[in-house]
Amino acid sequence: MADFTALPDLAVRSLGGSVPAASDESFAERENLINPWAAEHRAATFGRKGQVYDGWETARRRPSALGLAVDDRGHDWALIRLGLPGLIRGVVVDTAWFRGNFPPYASVEACAAEGYPSVTELAAQDWTEIVPRSPLRGDARHRFPVEAARRFTHVRLNIFPDGGVARLRVHGEVIPDPRLLTGLTVDLAALENGARVTGCSNLFYSRPENILAPGLPRDQAEGWETARRRDDGNDWVVVELAAPGVPRLVEIDTTHLKFNAPGWVALSGQDARTSGEWTPVLPPTRIQPDGRHRFRLPPAPELTHVRLDIYPDGGIGRLRVWGDLTEDGERALHDRWNAFAD
Repeated sequence: MADFTALPDLAVRSLGGSVPAASDESFAERENLINPWAAEHRAATFGRKGQVYDGWETARRRPSALGLAVDDRGHDWALIRLGLPGLIRGVVVDTAWFRGNFPPYASVEACAAEGYPSVTELAAQDWTEIVPRSPLRGDARHRFPVEAARRFTHVRLNIFPDGGVARLRVHGEVIPDPRLLTGLTVDLAALENGARVTGCSNLFYSRPENILAPGLPRDQAEGWETARRRDDGNDWVVVELAAPGVPRLVEIDTTHLKFNAPGWVALSGQDARTSGEWTPVLPPTRIQPDGRHRFRLPPAPELTHVRLDIYPDGGIGRLRVWGDLTEDGERALHDRWNAFAD
């Protein structure tokens, strides 16, 4: 993908990311690195540790004796557990608002760890450098494409020698563990299971990928909302399912969308491996604002994609498509896992 930032941020807090450890966080907490919102700043807001920053900031490192080179003084680091393990296509190191206290250099490493390792166990992992040591500027977003063709579960941000970073974004493609999905009824449209948006009519207010996110939306900004239409058409979004499957139940959530929910919705599906024709799955159905709607579906064929039409426009908080993976679907998940996992 030409613009890797269009892919999900695998590390963001709202998708389950966390920052279990850092070498230092004297001035500002490490958890700020993965906040979902853009870094904020208010000048002259001093706390007991100095200026308050919406980012991660370490203490100034000092050489133990005069004449030591920068590399001899060590460096700071932060360890991030990806909320959604997968292929990393690019990293953004954002030094927003850090103008006199940003690190002059940074690098990023990644590893793939089974299960739920501790910080000590992660230190013993084989780490792969995905972003070499690179120069940084203050108050700037630095984009680094990544070429590593394997699945990762953790990343480590290294800064040289110290300073502040507002955000770390780790954009990529989700690679789910098929051992957690096969043989079960699953959400075929879940981002964490590998589903993705392949097209939509409008993304004026927010991105359509939000409707595939885990959990419930905390406000209307965490869903997908379109501009008001002034024509006779309607808005829509197309989702490539995690793998080929048969949908059994669809859930459409308009929580927090009180005056801008659609009046009606419809769902259709296709098998892109064959004719690609769209087949009705849920006919146009009236829905209500600020609520969860669940519809049991009649028997449907095997699908690879679904299209949600909303009439005429508005916002959706979440879309869930519960169903069963087919044999081809389970095989596709295992093939992808084997291609990119250790």
